[in-house]
Amino acid sequence: MALIGKVETEVEIQAPASKFYNFYRKQLEHLPNISTHVHDARVHEGDWETVGSVKHYEYTIDGKKISATIIIESIDDDNKVITYSIIDKEVTGDYKSLKGIIQVIDKENGGGIVKWTFEYEKLKEDITGVSPESYLDLAVKVAKEIDAHLVKE
Repeated sequence: MALIGKVETEVEIQAPASKFYNFYRKQLEHLPNISTHVHDARVHEGDWETVGSVKHYEYTIDGKKISATIIIESIDDDNKVITYSIIDKEVTGDYKSLKGIIQVIDKENGGGIVKWTFEYEKLKEDITGVSPESYLDLAVKVAKEIDAHLVKE
């Protein structure tokens, strides 16, 4: 396996793309209330929606409860793209860098596509922590939970 790489996937959603994107952009503090995988979400610096803001999450991944600090690196509202850097001792022991990129794309007939990409640089070939594929799997599960919640509203 390469030290530098990326993994990506797409998830089809029923909720309008703009509504889904708005949730990620401005309402992530509500995530622990609707997700079985995310248990806590707090702001450490800044706020929920400004570039440079620092957030802390506790979540279950691969059956293990862990935490991570996430920094908003960039926001592109026109293209519905948000880039995060994932840092914290749970991550930095295995990765030089780990970025999550979410893009929400409108579909012509309603709903949308959520595209998740994780770009990474590992410190060594064999990591002991969470794999990029596991982060991708978590992102897909959470996207499906958010979609189900937004469709009910």
